Amino acid sequence: MTENNQQNSDQDEVSLYEKIVSQTEELMASGRKSLDEALKRAGDELSSAGNFTREQSEKISAFIKRDIQHVADSTSKGKANMKEAVNPQRLSVGAKSIFSKILSNMAETLNDWAKKSEQNLEFKTGEITSPGSLTCKSCGEVIHMKKTGRIPPCPKCHHTLYRKSY
Repeated sequence: MTENNQQNSDQDEVSLYEKIVSQTEELMASGRKSLDEALKRAGDELSSAGNFTREQSEKISAFIKRDIQHVADSTSKGKANMKEAVNPQRLSVGAKSIFSKILSNMAETLNDWAKKSEQNLEFKTGEITSPGSLTCKSCGEVIHMKKTGRIPPCPKCHHTLYRKSY
């Protein structure tokens, strides 16, 4: 594939990403669809219009779902240790034991969520993503995606794995 054809293909997929996001937002704003239903319907409508294949729609929908999950995960304080948020010494003796058990369970749950969230933060060269900062997992170089686009290799070390932040 020539470089010009690759750029056209990339632009088509970026355009599809933006169209699916727009249609998904409209469907969800109507209050009748869950995220999964809205993404599927938006992808189906665009592929049935003939501009994109079902495979392209499913691939881009997976990118969108990943980005939405990343935003949700980054806004919650998943790594916060709830044991530190409440000082058990300030609680009465009777409540101390109960709160300790609750906080321990919450801390374990939040740590599990944090591990799962961390797995969703890995982005690879060639994927399409929304605007944000990508930090190379190899050398620490930060690239700033100013608009939705395909992720390039690291300009410093040419590795292909990133961690995303906003």
